[in-house]
Amino acid sequence: MKILQKLSQYSFSRYYQILFILWDMILLNIAVFVSGLIKLKNYDELPVIESRTILLLGNLIWIGLLLYKNSYKIIRIETLESILSRTIKKVIIHASIVAVFVVFLEYSNISRLQLFCFYVIFFVLLMLSRFFLMRFLKYVRSEGYNFRNVVIVGANDKGERMRKILAKNLTYGYKFLGFFDQKENISGTTSDSVLGGFDDVQSYFTKVHVDEMYIALHIDNVNVINRLIDICEHHMVRIKFIPDFQLYTKSSRVEISFYENTPVLMSRREPLEYAVNRLLKKAFDICFSSLVILGLFPWLFPIVMIIIKLESPGPIFFKQDRSGRDNKAFSCFKFRSMTVNDSSDNKQAQKNDLRVTKFGAFMRKTSIDELPQFFNVFLGNMSVVGPRPHMLFHTQEYKELINNYLVRQYAKPGITGWAQVNGYRGETKELIDMENRVEYDIWYIENWSLLLDIKIIIKTVVNVFRGEKNAY
Repeated sequence: MKILQKLSQYSFSRYYQILFILWDMILLNIAVFVSGLIKLKNYDELPVIESRTILLLGNLIWIGLLLYKNSYKIIRIETLESILSRTIKKVIIHASIVAVFVVFLEYSNISRLQLFCFYVIFFVLLMLSRFFLMRFLKYVRSEGYNFRNVVIVGANDKGERMRKILAKNLTYGYKFLGFFDQKENISGTTSDSVLGGFDDVQSYFTKVHVDEMYIALHIDNVNVINRLIDICEHHMVRIKFIPDFQLYTKSSRVEISFYENTPVLMSRREPLEYAVNRLLKKAFDICFSSLVILGLFPWLFPIVMIIIKLESPGPIFFKQDRSGRDNKAFSCFKFRSMTVNDSSDNKQAQKNDLRVTKFGAFMRKTSIDELPQFFNVFLGNMSVVGPRPHMLFHTQEYKELINNYLVRQYAKPGITGWAQVNGYRGETKELIDMENRVEYDIWYIENWSLLLDIKIIIKTVVNVFRGEKNAY
């Protein structure tokens, strides 16, 4: 306890970047050492020049990845899931760059098994260190240290939302002291936490130590805001603003960019607009679709083809134009699950649909009919995970009925998607069914991560074996 009290007097945040990078370098080199022992048992067997070159490159590349957009930074309100997602992304990028150097420099003596062991060990060490750091910070803050005292100006809905966020997790390390607002603005839910009006802020700062002030006022109160800024700067209180984005957009997630010094607000964040994320998703799509094509198609395709041909006359594959990314049409492949008919381009499959063959019903229930779409993924006009592609007829119809329908076309369509694993697949009998599907698709676009894609794939496989009532 005395040690924590002593340490709390020092500001380690100033040296956080250096300590973070040094610690990661230590972990990286430990991982190299351990992976070498696992593979070789004896370091005399190592090709010295090649190993030292790759080791140096590995260290420099990881430092570069950490420094890129302050990737070392773990903000107080960040969850372990967010850190996990970012770490996986960085490790994959690091492995890809190192692999390019190994191939380009023709280092045939570098063990691929050792590289694999290194990345597994390095990733485990990174996540363990992040996990124990957060556990340690939670313990320190539970003992009453490393907290930041905060006040919120504005006892309104915005202010209350911020209070709930700061109080959600002890690990965040915030101690909410209360609200400041005028009496006529105070709502019933926050009245017990109000410390005073705007004129009481300065006197309160002279009595109580405050680290941060959050301002949740409307821009109409600009004179009050300017006065509060002066008070905060005089008392060394850091000031933060909670802008009311709902004045411009209904979206709950927005993206802010700076054009030189001018902030520009975008109505929604789109992680896949970043080249690194697109490259990561593309690499995953190619690898995953290749595994499916090489692993399943050589033995499954002949069986499916023979049964389709024996059951009903017509082609083995069903090809249909559907809406893709940027609302551009593409040819979507499926195994034919229906008898040949003239209404396939404008009529959805319904329950007990007479057009569906017996084997077709089985394929649709188990999603086997969708397997040829892995060729679409490999060719680049689809992704493994994304909003399901709709018929051109339905896109034309629903874009007139649902205002934000075409937002789902910002991303490549997928074989499976967030809407599908949440029960919104198959026939859309009512408009609300499509509205819900669109809402889930947009949420996916705004919250994409590689971990989310993997989660959706796992849920899809589970649903296939469990059976889905809307798969017909």
